[in-house]
Amino acid sequence: MKKEKKNIAILVIVWGLSLNLSSTAIHAQETDSLLEKQLNEVVISASRSEQQLEDVGKSVTIITADDLKNSVYNSVSELLSQQEGFNIIGTGQNPGSLQGLYLRGSNTKHASVYIDGVRISDPSSPDNAIDLSELSLLDVERIEIIRGTQSTLYGSSTVGGMVNIITKKNSEKGFHTTADVKAGTFGKGTSLFSENLFLNYTTEKGFYVNGEVLNLNSSGLDAAKDTITIPTTYNVRDKDGFQKTDLAGKVGFKNKKWDAYGSYRKAQQVADIDDGAYKEDGNYTLQFDRHLFTYGVSYNISEKLKVQYSGGYSMMERVNTDDSSIVSTTGATDKTYFKAIYDGGILNNEVQVNLKLKKADFVLGAGQYSEKMNIETDYYSTLFGLPAYTSKSNLDTFNIKAATNNLFFHTNLGGDLVNEKIKALNLGLGFRFNNHSNFGNTFTYEINPSIKMSENGILYFMYSTGFNAPSLYQLYTPEKDYVSGIVRGNSKLKAENSSSFETGIRQKINKNMFFSFALFKTVVENTIDYVYLWDKNVGIDTLGNDWMRNDYRGDTYINIGKQTTQGIEINVSSKLNEKFEVRTNVSLINGRVDFEPGNIDTSNTHGNHVQLYNNGAFLNKEVEAIGLVRRPNIANISFIYKPNKKLLLRSDIRYVSSKEDIFYDATLGPYGALNTSSVSDYTLCDIGAKYSFNKHFFASLRIENIFNVKYEEIKGYNTRGRGFYLNLNYTL
Repeated sequence: MKKEKKNIAILVIVWGLSLNLSSTAIHAQETDSLLEKQLNEVVISASRSEQQLEDVGKSVTIITADDLKNSVYNSVSELLSQQEGFNIIGTGQNPGSLQGLYLRGSNTKHASVYIDGVRISDPSSPDNAIDLSELSLLDVERIEIIRGTQSTLYGSSTVGGMVNIITKKNSEKGFHTTADVKAGTFGKGTSLFSENLFLNYTTEKGFYVNGEVLNLNSSGLDAAKDTITIPTTYNVRDKDGFQKTDLAGKVGFKNKKWDAYGSYRKAQQVADIDDGAYKEDGNYTLQFDRHLFTYGVSYNISEKLKVQYSGGYSMMERVNTDDSSIVSTTGATDKTYFKAIYDGGILNNEVQVNLKLKKADFVLGAGQYSEKMNIETDYYSTLFGLPAYTSKSNLDTFNIKAATNNLFFHTNLGGDLVNEKIKALNLGLGFRFNNHSNFGNTFTYEINPSIKMSENGILYFMYSTGFNAPSLYQLYTPEKDYVSGIVRGNSKLKAENSSSFETGIRQKINKNMFFSFALFKTVVENTIDYVYLWDKNVGIDTLGNDWMRNDYRGDTYINIGKQTTQGIEINVSSKLNEKFEVRTNVSLINGRVDFEPGNIDTSNTHGNHVQLYNNGAFLNKEVEAIGLVRRPNIANISFIYKPNKKLLLRSDIRYVSSKEDIFYDATLGPYGALNTSSVSDYTLCDIGAKYSFNKHFFASLRIENIFNVKYEEIKGYNTRGRGFYLNLNYTL
């Protein structure tokens, strides 16, 4: 309790400092700034139609082209981590580490990432969540963030919100190029080098072609922590490197009537990884490749009516290779080899009609989202002598796939439709009908009333429902227990359903200050969990006591409980004078998970004892887990100083409260399960500088973690220490 009070107190102090600094902004001189440009932006993702940011009755953030240009960060995940509501595990670890996105305290599978409106994920992973390490800033024009449940507009997996990465299109007439080189280090013996080249050619009539390539090489830290303290113990540690090459190309045509394009993106990377928390492995690699094709065409029939078609096809492959590793000074190895290939594919197509009237706008659309997966494994071992043991599997004959057809509608209705006296009122309404090829029909909707308190201030409320479809792995993976016959995949799984309430204020005080506040609560029903099953004829207290008896009855996925998440988000941005800006945000999150034995589908478990892998509890009674793992409270504050037109100085401070992490505990039940352990709070400080020599050439320097703080994001993995990054950029 004392620790929690300390965490909240620190967050309040940081926010209070920002408000105190911001109080002088009201009388500041009104000249152009990064803040002013951001507040004048148009946002598309919030309602699938163009709106001024100040008119949007949702929690929205835009990372603009200027923000990207003035950023000193290396990746998409580092940029997102500076925004309220975001906690990304892996951002502070080695480049290429697994990066899981927790948005507004939701699970990683409950937040979606889109590129040009096309969802990208990994259908071959157990929860179909994206690993943000695959994303680079290649070809990125801007990023739009919409917090809160967005299933009505975007379908499955948007319970916590969505991120839409919008790529570059045409430019001014002529040939344009940008060359960018970066070099850095983030600990003893580490290095990072990246090269980026962007080319664009745009004709006077609106035809354009873009091409971009990014290459990154990193010699990193030892990913797993070393806990061996006995000098005589064999212990070989290695540096875990990362190599990434991204390609992007786009051709298109854009004028006042038409906007048509086709694009291709390739992400290819290889990361050295270890065998888990605290477990070194010198010959374990993870290779990932994604090919993404996107396309679209829109036509403005008139100033009021617009029709558009968009879509994309994505293919991805993950290859995990664990070769034999040396385990002694004699050169002996563990005599095992393992290789797994995970394939996935996504096809997404939508058609949409926008009608924009003076006092209302309407969006009507329909589409299909289909996905497929396959897993192929190969295991070889001579650990127990000859003959060698081999095991191979390939799921291609199962033809694992699913499709979701959808129809959606959204409208914003102005109060002046009824009476001119209530024109400050706006009512957003929307619904989506989904038909999934496995679990059937779902219906989601949102009600989003708002009131303009002033020209630049809005008070809003939103009630929305959402859903998250089970992953293909959870539905169809065919691993079977040969005693019980129970299959790990459960084709009877229901979709997770959510209901979310949010209220907030967004206020632009003048050109120099912006304030937002959001209070939200989200409840997810039918949460899907991985469970162990044990012989129903054996008492729980005696399971596993008799080594001659096999009590295990397999493992599976079931709908089992309810997750509740609630929180507060505060954001303040202010321009103190014509040279100095402050941006700060605070995110407070808490929640719980309730498990109900009555929700268990006994036709799938065959009535056997159910043990939660997430905490080891047996569901012979109601179980309530207070608090959510890996969900800290977070505060960010940034100071931006522009002493003149050429120089920009920046400092970023990030505070992350203590939180609970999970680790495997062999004492929880006969086979063990996940337990929790506290991770201490920490504060990080970065500083950076950017100097523009002329309109074509600039250099930037960033010092990361300047106080070389030793901290953990999660148990068992190292994080980066003090780092130095130099960046040179030339634009023509």
